[in-house]
Amino acid sequence: MLCSDRILCFSRESGSEAKRRLVAVTATQIHLVRHGEVYNPEGILYGRLPGYHLSELGRRMAGAAAAQLAGHPIVALYASPLQRAQESAKPWAEGFGLEINTDERLIEPFNKFEGSTFEFGAAVLSRPRVWPWVLNPFKPSWGEPYASVVTRMLSAIEEAWSSVDGGEIVMVSHQMPIVMVQRSVAGQKLFHDPRKRHCRLSSITTLEKRGERFVQVDYQDPAADLLAQSIDLGAV
Repeated sequence: MLCSDRILCFSRESGSEAKRRLVAVTATQIHLVRHGEVYNPEGILYGRLPGYHLSELGRRMAGAAAAQLAGHPIVALYASPLQRAQESAKPWAEGFGLEINTDERLIEPFNKFEGSTFEFGAAVLSRPRVWPWVLNPFKPSWGEPYASVVTRMLSAIEEAWSSVDGGEIVMVSHQMPIVMVQRSVAGQKLFHDPRKRHCRLSSITTLEKRGERFVQVDYQDPAADLLAQSIDLGAV
């Protein structure tokens, strides 16, 4: 097989005419990493609001996630622009000698309940102003559509996958976007019960591309020993 200096490899095939088959050199795995615990003593649904940074425990969680893949050939690092994701990406940058590439497509979905301590349930009945926001939980009507989140996340993943000549990529994002990818690649409906999401703080969801589609091949909780001390509120 003959290879160029970067992307394309050529293999000569038998037959009446010499043929060349192009083989793209891409990443081997994509690791979707959720940020660590956020300092949020008031239990605010923070969504995309600025100023929500990692707690001390959250920084330890982020460090545990990066340590989990020590020795792996991590060649690129991406993160949501939100502060908690940028701070969670820092141990990866330091541990693997990488720059943080900020990608808006990895951001938390927008949500009309941002800035409040509102929770779904019977409380909705006492707040007529928000009734229109909860009419369609399948879309959902209170924030960015699930389908939109999947589209932008998979776009970022696909672009990152094709941007390197082998090796593994880390992308630091948020719970709902990662869960949307999990459900999409598994062929599941995007509508779900948020209480049953399988994406804990500083977790690592690993993808590989098989043929033309991505599949989830692993899920790890590097900060499992710290989760009992954590408070996981504020995600949309």
